[in-house]
Amino acid sequence: MSTQLPMGMEHHPDILELREHYERAAATPRAQAVEALAMLAGLFLAISPWVVGFSGFSALTISNLVLGLAFTVLMAGYGSAYERTHARAWACLAIGAWTCLAPWWTVGSEAVFRTILTNLVVGGLMICLSLGAISMAGSPLRRDGGS
Repeated sequence: MSTQLPMGMEHHPDILELREHYERAAATPRAQAVEALAMLAGLFLAISPWVVGFSGFSALTISNLVLGLAFTVLMAGYGSAYERTHARAWACLAIGAWTCLAPWWTVGSEAVFRTILTNLVVGGLMICLSLGAISMAGSPLRRDGGS
């Protein structure tokens, strides 16, 4: 009697091992901290025009609102479902880069110090968090679930 092996890439031993690695990466405090900080950064970017007080620049206000919410949604669930969401970090990296450049491209020479500083700090944080999320895909993990 012969046993039939399942066919398809989803049953390949390397895929199963990679999936297990991602599950261990998601369970680390580092992954959960990245997710929490990223969500806070995205929400702050979304409300920053009203908190910092530059809602007079409509293009930058819309940019920060939309991209802050997009960043939050893309990074949400990262810590609990890393194997399905780690690729989103590349999009978040682009959002962080745009956030840094947006005051000059959407407002132009009228940009005031607080708009530039807010977007540079939040955008830089978004870039760092995105790079942290990207780097976890290749980081070796201990068998006990530590990073």
